[in-house]
Amino acid sequence: MTYASGDRTSGPTRRTTLAGLVGGAGAVLAAGCTPSGTSPAHAPTPSPTASASARASGPTPGVMTLFKDPEFNFGGLLALGASGYGAGEVGEVLTAVNAINKAGVSAQTYAETFGKLGDQLMEAPQGSKPGTQTTRFRALRAAQYYGQALFFVLGSDDPGREEQLYKAGRGAWDKFCELCDPAPTTADIPYGKTPLPVWFFRPDDSGERRPTVILTNGSDGPNVDMWTYGVAAALERGWNALVYDGPGQGQLLYVNQVVFTPRWETVVTPLVDWLAARSDVDTRKIALTGLSMAGNLAPRAAAFENRIAALVAMPGALAPWLGFPPEIREILTPDKEETNNIWNKEVVPELPPAAAATMKKRIEPFSVPAMLDAREGKMFSDFYTPAKLIESLDITKVVGRIKMPTLVLDYDYEQFYPGQPRQMFDKLTAPKDYVKLTTATGAQLHCSPMAPQQHCEVVFDWLQEKLSGS
Repeated sequence: MTYASGDRTSGPTRRTTLAGLVGGAGAVLAAGCTPSGTSPAHAPTPSPTASASARASGPTPGVMTLFKDPEFNFGGLLALGASGYGAGEVGEVLTAVNAINKAGVSAQTYAETFGKLGDQLMEAPQGSKPGTQTTRFRALRAAQYYGQALFFVLGSDDPGREEQLYKAGRGAWDKFCELCDPAPTTADIPYGKTPLPVWFFRPDDSGERRPTVILTNGSDGPNVDMWTYGVAAALERGWNALVYDGPGQGQLLYVNQVVFTPRWETVVTPLVDWLAARSDVDTRKIALTGLSMAGNLAPRAAAFENRIAALVAMPGALAPWLGFPPEIREILTPDKEETNNIWNKEVVPELPPAAAATMKKRIEPFSVPAMLDAREGKMFSDFYTPAKLIESLDITKVVGRIKMPTLVLDYDYEQFYPGQPRQMFDKLTAPKDYVKLTTATGAQLHCSPMAPQQHCEVVFDWLQEKLSGS
């Protein structure tokens, strides 16, 4: 993507460039990042080979094509990859993909198809009465499919269904948890005016003191993603696992209307307090992981919470704001009124519908008014406030405070935070390791959507090694 001119009076140039966001850059914008567009002053540096290959082969090189649009394709790959942990079914996903392609790929057809699939799985299957395990894993898959629908609902014909779809997915997740053996302990941990819902998974109910991993989700991941990227792997290895919704996530966003905070230590510290009071947690072996944008949140927390014994950033993300295309970032000026005038008068009128939908989705975790407007089918008018909040998530100056062993993951063709994982690794002064998951084993792209089992193998082998002697 070409870096747009900084000339604030150049309306047509900006409009022309922004219109291009509906293409490949728009797909990346939908995930909050861009493959190559970062400001010259702060630009992370991807490997020349990866960048050249990405430009030559399109936004999702070396992967199967479920949808021609890379944004929808990435969602489909996540659902397909989750099958390895029971949080999807290959036949169900591919049947849904075929139906969406036949109907014409759009936010409407995607959200409608996956939402109906979730509904079907929450009903009893035809034939014999379902057993507990059947009901349990149908609910887990339903949670996945509701999550797929939720991601695209703001671009559909009925964006007001967002909270309803979230609650459907949450209901499926809770049904799955209820039928686990043992069922996870649930609690509401105090946090400001709105408590944090948590699910504490244990391998058994023996009460044995065990290593525990706190799993931190990204900006738009449903709880089921934490099963795929940590809970199942932890239980298989005899670990406890804590899943939670923080501000800007899950219940706190969609129901309680609490947006992200740049001080994630205020979120993690109450979780550690709660774990430390339990007799089945080895307090010397509490690890913290952060998936997707939480590769920024978890390191921020670890910089101030010294009871964390090991940290994993998946991937490392120093500055989420740099993940937005420069054409979006240049809208932000030091002046709120000027910024919002540019946004409302020059940008919004020219945004294609798909690009408008992605902006609504990317901004909602940082602005309640933006979320409520999006549910009414309207574009938010205050760009300045959420943009400044996203900008404040920059942790470049605090990663040097991290003291515990840290693993920074990176991915071939990391399309959301290119170059930032290596930058984070270089700035760390704690014991550290850097691992890039590659195309050679199908683990490329942000968070290895096609290879969560490989992903977990890397993470938990590293954690077991680092905490074995703690």
